[in-house]
Amino acid sequence: MDEYLQDMKVLKSSEVIRCKAAVAWEFNQPLVIEEVEVAPPQEKEIRIKIVATGVCQSDLYFLCKCLNQTMFPAVFGHEAAGVVESIGPGVTEFQPGDTVIPLFMPQCRECRLCKSPKTNLCVNGSAGRIDERSFERSRISCRGRKLLQFMGTSSFSEFTVVKEISVAKIDPAAPLDKVCLIGCAICTGYGAAVNTAKVEAGSSCAVFGLGAVGLAAVMGCRAAAASRIIAVDINPEKFEKAKVLGATDVVNPNDHSRPIQQVIQEMTGGGVDFSFECIGNVEVMRSALESCAAGWGVSVIAGWTDMQNFSSPPIQLMTGRKWTGTLFGGFKGKDGVAQMVRAYLDRKLMVDEFITHNLRLDQVNEAVELMKNGRWCDPKLRCSLHD
Repeated sequence: MDEYLQDMKVLKSSEVIRCKAAVAWEFNQPLVIEEVEVAPPQEKEIRIKIVATGVCQSDLYFLCKCLNQTMFPAVFGHEAAGVVESIGPGVTEFQPGDTVIPLFMPQCRECRLCKSPKTNLCVNGSAGRIDERSFERSRISCRGRKLLQFMGTSSFSEFTVVKEISVAKIDPAAPLDKVCLIGCAICTGYGAAVNTAKVEAGSSCAVFGLGAVGLAAVMGCRAAAASRIIAVDINPEKFEKAKVLGATDVVNPNDHSRPIQQVIQEMTGGGVDFSFECIGNVEVMRSALESCAAGWGVSVIAGWTDMQNFSSPPIQLMTGRKWTGTLFGGFKGKDGVAQMVRAYLDRKLMVDEFITHNLRLDQVNEAVELMKNGRWCDPKLRCSLHD
């Protein structure tokens, strides 16, 4: 941790920090490296030096696909790790120098949702809502304008300010340039299997989409001792990594003339026990559901989209299949992230295998293009951005 602290200037918590950030001024346009002003943390807020951040498909979705123009200008990034630089009044859980992962799923531990073991939601979570107040609450500005803090985090900035309830303290022994991915993709996919679906030992599973979330779902199915794990993707370059993480079978829908759900039904003699949609494609959501066994099959939606509605004939559910979804893999933010980092340090969780590029912050547009065009190498999931 000392190596991260050495680069931090000694500042009073009341001072504005000027630093570099990748700013999205417009929809579907390249990010611009700008000098931004990061305000001091206010009541129950924490200012963090970002050490490393992943580039997630959700960043790409809102930058290039979602038609909500009200969210610009913005600083994207929500899958990160860093060091507490300063704390605001009323903060009791953190001190400067703590190693942390910012959370887009807060955990206040006090509301009715946080106290319930049935959900990882928190009444203080925004769940993607964006309005004028989102800009008012932002602590990042540039050229006299407030910039939206994407998912309340904005990790494509050298410094950011987040709420105390949206930060997880982690073991200082954890390498921040690796465990940053636990802040979104790995928890989402892994938790979809072990928390949401509750995959059973000896069961069969199908995972649709082998990005980081999908591969983490494969890993979660293996951790739950599934006996057969079918990895599905149209990019065969991803298959070897899927096998490393636990896949027993790989299927490319383009290799078949029939719908993929029919292929999987035939492969398994009636359908899998559990399926996971990890893309955010409503047609694939239906395919995943219909790949499940009648009577008891469970299909989990882990991929994000809000551009289309999903549907399937009611008989698919009337015959006993269950269709559900997951946010952050069902992990409660603070508790789950610390638990997953500990599992990584104990060598019970694979993380390094998910990183294929290490790029500087000023190379963020290269990272976006890698994600957008699928031009990854051996094989390809996340670009860890650092300064």
